[in-house]
Amino acid sequence: MSKKFDKQNYKNTVKSYQPKPNLFLNCVKAFIIGGLICVVGQALTDFYIGVFGYSEKDAASPTAATLILISSLLTGFGVYDKLAQFAGAGSAVPITGFANAITSAALEHKSEGLVLGVGGNMFKLAGSVIVYGTVSAYLVGIIRYLIMQ
Repeated sequence: MSKKFDKQNYKNTVKSYQPKPNLFLNCVKAFIIGGLICVVGQALTDFYIGVFGYSEKDAASPTAATLILISSLLTGFGVYDKLAQFAGAGSAVPITGFANAITSAALEHKSEGLVLGVGGNMFKLAGSVIVYGTVSAYLVGIIRYLIMQ
């Protein structure tokens, strides 16, 4: 007797062969790697404060730039992808994860040229983030203005 394969039967059959993720272990790995990335960021901030005499507020910009540089270099060398496979969501710490996404897109399309390949594809992700950030800031500014009146 032949079993009719509709969408639900297919999903059930495929699901039976998929490995079950260890959610607890995945959470622990994400927590540790994400925490280590944040510790590196704090160490860089302390370095800029201690060595260059920046205030805590002034040390934020060079810290962010250094984290972006490190993340982009590790992406270029293929290390960040391995880290992301191990850590999962832990590697998506906003500044390093965003730098990884943009650098990956640039590397993926470099064979198409600098303008249409790298430039055109690198900002596909960044464009939506920039638009969302700008619109959100505008709306929050209007709300704040109306509340302060």
